[in-house]
Amino acid sequence: MKRKITCIIGTRPEAIKMAPVIQTLRRENFEVVVLSTGQHRTMLTQALSFFGIAADHDLDVMEERQSLDGITSRVLSRVGEYLDSHSTDLVLVHGDTTTTMASALASFYRHIPVGHIEAGLRSRDMEKPFPEEANRIITDRLSSLWFAPTPGAAENLRREGFFLTEETLFVTGNTVIDALQETVAKNHLPSEPLKSFFEIPGIVILLTAHRRESWGDPLRSVCKAAGDLLNTCAQIRILIPMHKNPSVREILTEHFAEEERVLLCEPLDYPDFVSAMNRSTLILSDSGGVQEEAAFLKKIVLVLRDISERPEAFETGTALLVGTSHEKITEEALRVLSDPNYREAILTRGENPFGDGRASSRISSGIREFFRSR
Repeated sequence: MKRKITCIIGTRPEAIKMAPVIQTLRRENFEVVVLSTGQHRTMLTQALSFFGIAADHDLDVMEERQSLDGITSRVLSRVGEYLDSHSTDLVLVHGDTTTTMASALASFYRHIPVGHIEAGLRSRDMEKPFPEEANRIITDRLSSLWFAPTPGAAENLRREGFFLTEETLFVTGNTVIDALQETVAKNHLPSEPLKSFFEIPGIVILLTAHRRESWGDPLRSVCKAAGDLLNTCAQIRILIPMHKNPSVREILTEHFAEEERVLLCEPLDYPDFVSAMNRSTLILSDSGGVQEEAAFLKKIVLVLRDISERPEAFETGTALLVGTSHEKITEEALRVLSDPNYREAILTRGENPFGDGRASSRISSGIREFFRSR
């Protein structure tokens, strides 16, 4: 009997990281339905289309300046209504978004098993990242099948007392490496205005910031550090794809709208974002996914957070944890840019800890094992 799997996604990172899983499951003869909550519809649709995927259903939950409880309740009720009218053997969710947590809860209420991709990540601080740490803990508790990206993530689940077996816990690597390998292989040429920006000789810094704990004064401090770097070296230019959230855009525009050596742009399509990472000399970001992608691309990333759920990025990856102090960011950035020995030591301290590009195949095999054991 052909098993039916519903993959629920709501944001661009989920779309990117779920795309290779969807592709693999379809190749291996599962019936796959892609359900979009529409939490970030435009960016999600762009990401899926690059991989030749379209959502089969869209729940249209997006609202301007939406609150956490508002989006949680809309995802919970609309995913629930969908599951009431569409049978499925398994729901797959990814990561730590509100879509992920609320979809897992709706599935749990209906006794539908949940598979959690990127399970077991922990910062051990419920406020950092907020609300993602709570989302991932809740999702793990509601799941029946766990796909941990690293041995450390799997060990987190064991320590927390989950009932785990060889048929329910799998260490797979991170699916973003699968997506990144596919993207790099396509040799995408960046679109304008990136193409012209990249053709100018000199140092390019890629800056991204979007997390709730970065809003307000922390983001202003990051902007001050970026300004310090511009003032220190005339060869530095900064690319800033602005998150759609007004709380982020207003601060970035306030600081850099008139700065000639800063390109403020809309969120980039995934192939353009990969081009931006590849062209960059240094990345400043509060993103979890960028920590993983940078390790694969051998790019140093200064992580604009006080704590991370990806310790592997700092042990054998290419990340440095710097927080949001403008002095610390400026100091570390200048050291990386000016000291080739320091730079080389970071880039050669270990193998990429986030996988080999075969995570999706391991997830598919794990799902087959799970179904065989039931």
